Amino acid sequence: MTDTIVLGIDTSNYTTSVAIMSLEGELIANLKRPLPVKPGERGLRQSDAVFAHTVNIPELMRESAPFINGRRIVAVGVSDKPRNEAGSYMPCFLTGVACAESIAASLGVNLYRFSHQCGHIMAAVYSSGYSELLNQDFGAFHISGGTTELVRVSPDDNGFATTLIGGTADLNAGQVIDRIGVYLGMKFPAGPALEAEALKNTEKIPKKKISSDGMTVNLSGLENMAIKLYNDTKNASLTAAFVFDFVGRSISSMLDAYIERYGNTKVVCAGGVMCNSIIKDMLSKKYDVCFAEPAMSADNAVGIAALALRAYKSEKNSD
Repeated sequence: MTDTIVLGIDTSNYTTSVAIMSLEGELIANLKRPLPVKPGERGLRQSDAVFAHTVNIPELMRESAPFINGRRIVAVGVSDKPRNEAGSYMPCFLTGVACAESIAASLGVNLYRFSHQCGHIMAAVYSSGYSELLNQDFGAFHISGGTTELVRVSPDDNGFATTLIGGTADLNAGQVIDRIGVYLGMKFPAGPALEAEALKNTEKIPKKKISSDGMTVNLSGLENMAIKLYNDTKNASLTAAFVFDFVGRSISSMLDAYIERYGNTKVVCAGGVMCNSIIKDMLSKKYDVCFAEPAMSADNAVGIAALALRAYKSEKNSD
C-alpha cells in the first residue's frame, strides 16, 4: 500500500470535493458531494453555498478516512479563488481554505493554493493522459455553469500561468443550459437531464446564426431563442438539441479564431459543460482537442491534488 499521499480540496459554488493521490500520481479517491438546490431555483447564493460546504466537508473527510488511514499526508492542495485574475474571489472557496489550512498546520506539511480554473485544466490534462502538455504552452477551454473562458496556458513549477484570450461576453454556457433545463421542468443543475432529452431528438435542428467576434461569443440570445422554440413546438427534445448545437457551434467559432492565431495545436477542454457527449462529438470530429474523463470534467478536487503533487515534487527536487 502507498504510504505517502497528497490531499486535494475544492469548494466550488456547486460541489464539495476531496481527492487523494499517491506520490506516484495514482488517484486513490475522488469524493464529491453536490450542494443542494431547491426545485425550480437556478443556483445558490454564496451564503447558502458556504453553509452547505461547512456541512459537507466533515462528512467527506469521514468518507475519506478509510483511504487516508495508514498513510501519511505530505502535502495539501486547495482552490482559493475562481481563476488566476486580479480580484478573483468567491466566499465559497474560503470554506475549503479553512479546512485545508487546518489540516496542513496540524500535520506540519506544506499547503499549496491554486485557482479552481487551474484545477479544472489539470484534471483534464491528468485524466486525458496528455502529460506532455505540462512542458509547453497550450490553449484551454473552461466551460461550466459559472465560467465560459478560453485561456492560453503556460505551465510553471507551481501550477499554471493563464492569460484570458476569449470566452463569453454575457451569459455562460452552463447558465443558459441550466436556465433552459429548469424552464423545461428539470432539476438544477440541468445539464445531464437536458443532454438525455437532446439525445432523444429525431427532428432537424434549426441553425440560428451564432454571435461571435474572434474568440468572443454572445450567448444571451440563446435563452430567448430556445424558449421561443419550445413554446412554438412543445418539443422538449428538439429544444434541448438546439441548445447544445448552438453552444457547440459557438465553441467551434472560438476554436477557429484560436487556430488562426496560434496554429492547430492541441486544446484542452475542461469544465462540466465539456463532458456533454453532443459537444464532445462535434468538436472531436473537427479539432485536435482533449477532454477530461466525465468524472473529472465536472467540479472535482483531482486537478488540485495533482497540482499539489507537482508543486511538492518540484520543491523536493530543488532542495
